[in-house]
Amino acid sequence: MHFAHDTRVSLETTVDLVNEVVDEHLGDPADLDAFCERWEFAGSRTHDEAELRDVLALAVRLRGLWGLDEDALVEEINDLLAKGPALPRLVRHEGWWDYHLHATSPEQPLATRMAIEFAMALVDLVRAKELDRLRTCAREDCDGVLIDLSRNRSRRYCSTRCGNLVNVRDLRARR
Repeated sequence: MHFAHDTRVSLETTVDLVNEVVDEHLGDPADLDAFCERWEFAGSRTHDEAELRDVLALAVRLRGLWGLDEDALVEEINDLLAKGPALPRLVRHEGWWDYHLHATSPEQPLATRMAIEFAMALVDLVRAKELDRLRTCAREDCDGVLIDLSRNRSRRYCSTRCGNLVNVRDLRARR
């Protein structure tokens, strides 16, 4: 399944956000700044503890979306879009991407923009009947999430690290 570039990036960003919170890597506003720089988040920022708390709360809420059935997920998507409020428009950033979809104004709080972007990406997954691409890590003691965007739907682990740990454990068990 081919998804638009902004949909793929939004899904991958959300997986990274959720996993950063699961792994407790977003401990202060500087960590959030690095995350936003890595994923090229544009728009207004406050760079303070309140913004960090809002993003952490959003990540916890988003983690809860993995494993929901289609109807429950659609309810959550609609709630995220309504609280935004979502106002889709095409935007081009100089030196970044060509035209892509933004669903909020750049003045909205960071957590709101993140929530709306992920909700819009989930809309594409629901419409394409591709919700099975939202997965949890196959490593037994990991709470990480992933989005399997591979053609053959073979991705099982949230990170290379988790895959390597399972492979090493299995190798040792065979010996």
